[in-house]
Amino acid sequence: MNRCKKSATTQILLALSLGLASAVGPLATDAQAQISPEAVIGGRNFPTGTLRGKLLILNAPEVMLDGQPDRLSPGARIRSPQNMLVMVGAIQGQKFLVNYTRDPAGLVSQVWILTPEEASIERETAERPFLNFWPFVAASRPHDDGKTPFDQLPKYGE
Repeated sequence: MNRCKKSATTQILLALSLGLASAVGPLATDAQAQISPEAVIGGRNFPTGTLRGKLLILNAPEVMLDGQPDRLSPGARIRSPQNMLVMVGAIQGQKFLVNYTRDPAGLVSQVWILTPEEASIERETAERPFLNFWPFVAASRPHDDGKTPFDQLPKYGE
């Protein structure tokens, strides 16, 4: 004896929700399918847009990245070769080969100290970017010194 009588609308809603869940499921797994070159050899999987460089911690947040002065972002995370968090004071004055990402303001936000296996894989750097441009290291940009007449300022798209 069936005491729980299901209506036709309940069965239709159940079928639609199962269909929707099966349609969304493959989309979530495809977003995680990007694998970095280091992960192929058994290293860590780094996010898209990660760059390679030589990092020297001077006096946090001041750092030298590839011989140029730079800054760590507030809340920057530095990970050791064992993928554990490293405090900035523990590695102050030491030079490391690292992979790093920048935040939208251009500050260094995430740093991974590389293992020898990860360091052997080629990766783009700020001097040799993967794309033809890198917005944080443009050498010749139009600028305004405050004395240029308005009609001589660069126009949009120049």
